[in-house]
Amino acid sequence: MSKNVREPVAAQPGDTAAVAPGAPVRLRIAPVVLAGGAGTRLWPLSREHFPKQLIDLVGKDSLLQSTLLRMQGFSAGHEIEPSAIIVCGDEHRFITSEQLQASGMQGRLVVEPVRRNTAPALTLAASLALADGQDAILVVMPADHAIPDTCAFHQALSIAAAHASEGAIVTLGVPPTRPDTGYGYIKLGEMLPDGVRRMERFVEKPAIELAAQYVASGNYWWNSGIFVVRATVWMQAIEALHPAIHEMCVASVAEGKQEGQFFRPASRQFFLSPSDSIDYAVMERLDNPASPCRGVVVPLEAGWSDLGSWDAVWDAMDKDAEGNAGRGRVVFEGAHSSYVHSDGRLVACVGTSNIVVVETADAVLVVDRSHVQDVKDVVARMKILHAPEADTHRKVRRPWGFYDSIEHGDRFQVKRIVVQPGARLSLQLHHHRAEHWVVVSGTAMVTRGEEQFLLSENQSTFIPLGVLHRLENPGKLPLEIIEIQSGGYLGEDDIVRVDDTYGRCPGPQT
Repeated sequence: MSKNVREPVAAQPGDTAAVAPGAPVRLRIAPVVLAGGAGTRLWPLSREHFPKQLIDLVGKDSLLQSTLLRMQGFSAGHEIEPSAIIVCGDEHRFITSEQLQASGMQGRLVVEPVRRNTAPALTLAASLALADGQDAILVVMPADHAIPDTCAFHQALSIAAAHASEGAIVTLGVPPTRPDTGYGYIKLGEMLPDGVRRMERFVEKPAIELAAQYVASGNYWWNSGIFVVRATVWMQAIEALHPAIHEMCVASVAEGKQEGQFFRPASRQFFLSPSDSIDYAVMERLDNPASPCRGVVVPLEAGWSDLGSWDAVWDAMDKDAEGNAGRGRVVFEGAHSSYVHSDGRLVACVGTSNIVVVETADAVLVVDRSHVQDVKDVVARMKILHAPEADTHRKVRRPWGFYDSIEHGDRFQVKRIVVQPGARLSLQLHHHRAEHWVVVSGTAMVTRGEEQFLLSENQSTFIPLGVLHRLENPGKLPLEIIEIQSGGYLGEDDIVRVDDTYGRCPGPQT
């Protein structure tokens, strides 16, 4: 186990001293951000290797950054842990770290070896929160929500923290404004003080007729997916209700390692953890006699949306007099209730109604707003066909910067490569391609076999097939080059990596 992480202290079921009701307990607040999703319903902007939480869908900040910044100014009389725990996937760790630094927030990045849904992710976070032997109130937030009214959000969290400190698992429920099949629902139980309700049961996304009945009854709220719970209480609940997740996640943290800014749970143990959501693993089982705690629901009336579809994005945007919303180079003429996103090209909508148009460098989506939930089915079909657009953008981000594949043919490919100051690519070679590099701006340090030399603007070099090489930026400004690849095979997996600053294993990442 890493010397920086002590074995987590997990309360045992029946250890009522840690969770006995009574006067509120002053505990530190530990924000937990779950940032491991894919967001396929927001294709083509959101993709497997650059999902929606990393995109600025409705503001200048990405959804991940907005989630972190939303906790600023909240205390509810408790000490706030300055570093949020962020659980993310291995493929997103560098861009997550980059966005964390850009937001000015602190965070501990927990890198999941494989996706196992939200219950194991929260169990990893709770185990780490308890690693210093002290309890904490976890504010558990998905990284892909929009909540415009931060003040109302903090008020709901204050009420939730009070109940959580007394041993409840609290979820924030959103009073519904319309029947919606894109959200799960919570059936409400008896009324408690402060407008809080007992949680009776969770209901998965219903058909539209049933959703309308739920809304009309007034006894169902939308499930926001935001939870507030003491770390010890969560560990009690997951051990009692889903012991296999508890066992594997605790073991994974205990054998985990700190690698620079990333905490890596042990892969072998985490692979053995069942995959399950917080809702299924715990919340739907709280009425089980084995459950060591209760569930309550606090109302959240802050303009919440989980931005799970393009219709939800449209709903969260400012609109013109005809109900249209757009981002980028967009023109509406005689259009109504439409949403358009342009990443580059001018998009004009004339006489359209209730549609979504999303333009990116390599794909265009046109969908009726009543069918936005079906976008995920299109992505699933593209994956079956092995279409690269299902998973990756033309512009691919790397820890050293990014590359953009601007043209390709049978035996050539042209890339624009941007390397950040002080960054460098791995030392590598290719078996099937040669490369020409032309410096557009900045200064390049080139390693080619036994040689090492500098190139400046308008200078170029050639990297023969099979020769070890590396590109780095020794300057203080971004380095931009044009790379022309030629050969019989130009796939990203034609890389033999010999050395890498970022600790990446050999594979399809330069």
